Amino acid sequence: MRMVDLIEKKVNGGILSDEEIAYIVKGFTDGTIPDYQMAAFQMAVVFQGMTDRETADLTMAMMHSGDVVDLSELRGVKVDKHSTGGVGDTTTLVIAPLVAACGGTVAKMSGRGLGHTGGTLDKLESIPGVCIEQPMDRFKKIVNEIGVAVIGQTGNLVPADKKMYALRDVTATVRSIPLIASSIMSKKLAAGTDAIVLDVKTGTGAFMSTVEEAEKLAHLMVSIGKLVGRECVAIITDMNQPLGLAVGNALEVREAVELLSGKIPAGDPLYEVCMLLGTHMMILSKLASTEVEAREKLETALSSGAGLKKLREMIAAEGGDAA
Repeated sequence: MRMVDLIEKKVNGGILSDEEIAYIVKGFTDGTIPDYQMAAFQMAVVFQGMTDRETADLTMAMMHSGDVVDLSELRGVKVDKHSTGGVGDTTTLVIAPLVAACGGTVAKMSGRGLGHTGGTLDKLESIPGVCIEQPMDRFKKIVNEIGVAVIGQTGNLVPADKKMYALRDVTATVRSIPLIASSIMSKKLAAGTDAIVLDVKTGTGAFMSTVEEAEKLAHLMVSIGKLVGRECVAIITDMNQPLGLAVGNALEVREAVELLSGKIPAGDPLYEVCMLLGTHMMILSKLASTEVEAREKLETALSSGAGLKKLREMIAAEGGDAA
């Protein structure tokens, strides 16, 4: 098997087998397949696409390229949330502590900015002292004690995606539904959570510029999740304008704190998207049986200050200045 033949097969619109996809992922991860060949392959995928079966095979090959986290020792339903990327999107910093304040278990491994979109890790690192690279034992300890932790991928979690992610960012191959779906789901599945809420952005500021594209990506990711027995819900939200009013890592953290402090009212786009995503995290966590009940609990945690307290606790546990 030669990488050049597999590139040519995809360039010509061919469908790759499970073994061929596994060969590509393994070779690129261990360095036997160079960047320039992987870049050519990813560009071929941008133009020729992949079948759902190919995308699922790519996801699983990437997932098993490194460690797979076991969170079974943590209490309750381990829930995660992922956004496909936007501008002014600080939802993780709001809903992760809110859900934890309601009794949820939010064990989240997050990412950095990709293309024009902001990354949660970049935002967190604007807080003095925060260390997003936490050992797995420490990560589990924080989640067990506080109910929430947001960290970066561990060193050997989906190494294939780390290399592919970086390459896509500099070769104009970001906007490909199979590559986006496999990147997101390989990380989410390897991170060991039981349930995932997917926030699929659509509009002029999103990678999926049309609702039809967003629906295709959403269905594909939910399908991949179900194939491996994970509870997945996908919600399509608007990114025709920045979600919040602040743009920039430190400013976006400040805006998230303002929301948790009750300074941003219901009806505000950022507030409403946070409540929508948080509602489904609550339902998947078995902490509420209806959307109305879930939202009421989240708003109680917000108004009481319990959500802000959880964020402070998480920041302090990760070495940051909780002030």
